[in-house]
Amino acid sequence: MSSRPSLRRPPGPAPAALPVVACKLYLADGRQRRVSDLEAALADARADGGFVWVGLHGTSARDLERLATTFRLPALAVEDAINAHQRPKFEQYPDLTFAVLKPVRYVDHDEVVDIAEVAVFLGAHFLITVRHGQSSVVADVRAELDVPELDRAELAELGLVGADVDLDVPLTGAAHALTPASVLYRLLDHVVDGYGEVVQAIAIDVEEIEEQVFSGGEDEHAERIYKLKREVLEFRRAVLPLVVPLQRLVEGGPTGPRADAVAEEKRPYYRDVLDHLLRAADAVDGYDRLLTDVLQAHLTQVSVRQNRVTARQNEDMRKISAWAAIALVPTAIAGIYGMNFDNMPELHTRYGYFVVLAVILAACVGLYVAFRAKKWL
Repeated sequence: MSSRPSLRRPPGPAPAALPVVACKLYLADGRQRRVSDLEAALADARADGGFVWVGLHGTSARDLERLATTFRLPALAVEDAINAHQRPKFEQYPDLTFAVLKPVRYVDHDEVVDIAEVAVFLGAHFLITVRHGQSSVVADVRAELDVPELDRAELAELGLVGADVDLDVPLTGAAHALTPASVLYRLLDHVVDGYGEVVQAIAIDVEEIEEQVFSGGEDEHAERIYKLKREVLEFRRAVLPLVVPLQRLVEGGPTGPRADAVAEEKRPYYRDVLDHLLRAADAVDGYDRLLTDVLQAHLTQVSVRQNRVTARQNEDMRKISAWAAIALVPTAIAGIYGMNFDNMPELHTRYGYFVVLAVILAACVGLYVAFRAKKWL
C-alpha cells in the first residue's frame, strides 16, 4: 500500500530562529498571545481579524527572505529593508504597504543628530518592523500597546481571580481594536514627535552660537557652525522626504496606501502627524538658513578683523620704511667719508665736519617733513 504525500504546508519559521526582538499575535477582541509558529499565528490572525507583529533588528538577507516566504513580501521591498540608508517613503504593493521611517535623536554633548531607520511592512493581518541603528521608537510603541501579563497570584490580590477569568484578556481597553494601520500611526507619531524634540535641541544650540558670534568676541566659531549646519542638513534629509508620502497617505490617492490599510476614521490622526511634520520641516529650513547667515556673518567678522590686522601691519611697515629712509642718509654719508683713501675731497677743509653734519640734519628733517605730509609718520 503506497502512502500518499502529505498536503500539509511545512511550518513557518519559528521566531526563535530569527533576530526577533518581539513577536506577538494581537487578536481583534484585544487579547495578546506570544507566537511560537508564525504560519499558525498568521492563520489565527486571518481567522480572528487580528494581526501578527514581528519586530526585527539586525536582520540579514537570509533571515528576511525566510519571512518573505511566509508573509509573501515583495522582493524589492525586502531588498530595501535589508539595505539601510533608504529615503523615507511609502510604497504601495497589491497586498501590502511598505514604509521607511527615519527616527532621530539629538546627542547634545556632541551636537550630533543620530539617525536610525525603521522599515515597515503593513499588511491586512501582519506588521513587520525592521530596525537599523539605535532607536527606541518601536519599543516605545510596543510598550504602549502590550498588556502586562498578570499571573493568578496578582489577579487574586486585585480580587479578579475566578473560574471565568481568561488570562489572555486584557484588564484595560488599551489594546482593544488594534489594527496594523493604528500601529503605523503610532510609529509615525513617535517618529515625528522625535523630530520636534530634535528641533528644540537644535534651536538652543543655534541661539547659543548666534549669541556668541554677535557678542563681539574674537573666538573662532566657524568649525562649530559648519558642524551643526552639516547635522541640520542630515536631519533635513530625514524630515523633508517624508512630507510628500505622508500627504499622499492622508489623501489616499492612487499613489497612497489602500483604503483598507489606512481606514477613513484614522485619517484625521494622520493629518495631525502631517501638521507636526510640516512644522518640523519649516523649522529645519529656517535653522538651515539661519546657520548660513550666522556663518556668513562670522566669516565677515573674521575678514574685517583680518583687514584691520593687515591695515595695522601696512601702517607699521610704512613707519618702519620711513624711519629706515631717514636713517639711510647719515648712514650713507658716514659710509662714504669713512673710507680710508688719502685723496678724498674736503678731507682737509676747516669746516667740512660741520658742513657734513648740517647736510645730514637738513636731509633727515626734509625726509621727516615729507613723510609726515604723506601720513607715513
